Amino acid sequence: MSSERERILRGLSDSVVDMDEDTAAELSNEAVAQGIDALEVIDEGLADGMRRAGDLFESEEYFIPELLVCSDALNAGVEVLKPHIKVEGGAEKKTKVVIGVIEGDTHDIGKNLVKILVEAGGFEIIDLGRDVPAEKFVDTAIAEQADVIALSTLMTTTMLGMPKVVELLKEKGVREKHKVIVGGGPLSQAFSDKIGADGYSKNASEALKLVKTLVGRA
Repeated sequence: MSSERERILRGLSDSVVDMDEDTAAELSNEAVAQGIDALEVIDEGLADGMRRAGDLFESEEYFIPELLVCSDALNAGVEVLKPHIKVEGGAEKKTKVVIGVIEGDTHDIGKNLVKILVEAGGFEIIDLGRDVPAEKFVDTAIAEQADVIALSTLMTTTMLGMPKVVELLKEKGVREKHKVIVGGGPLSQAFSDKIGADGYSKNASEALKLVKTLVGRA
């Protein structure tokens, strides 16, 4: 990594942790001027800062108000970078992804990072938010003709709600129409295989790669 690229990415990460919207926007403009890939800037700079903020939240150094202001800084950078993201597919119909945190869990930092990156990658996101029942994932996917359902949780007690999404898709006879991916702290590829999902990702950038692979855009 060039020293200039490293400086910008590290500065962007710090700007999110420091809740500094102006610096996030300024460095994002620098990244564009330097010709650094916008998606990489979001993932390795801004999203990295949000992950660090999430760690501070988990250690109780940051609380909800701080996380919200960190998100504002992240979004300030994303808004600058969005027009410069290279999107595959041109005028083709966008692939739809339904995303949310499974019922019983309200931790959504990871889900929000996946949303930002996957949306930036050229996909249409339908965000159901937190504490979402399995039925709502399935009903929304069917109604929206979504290609992918992305399930998230950070709690071992709620991960057991994920197999219900797969089972409901089977019951309604639409399992083959919707890919199901899972992600979150307590999950693993083994868990994904066990419940019959189509894939597991441990972070936002892997989620983007996985979605691309599942819909044939890798």
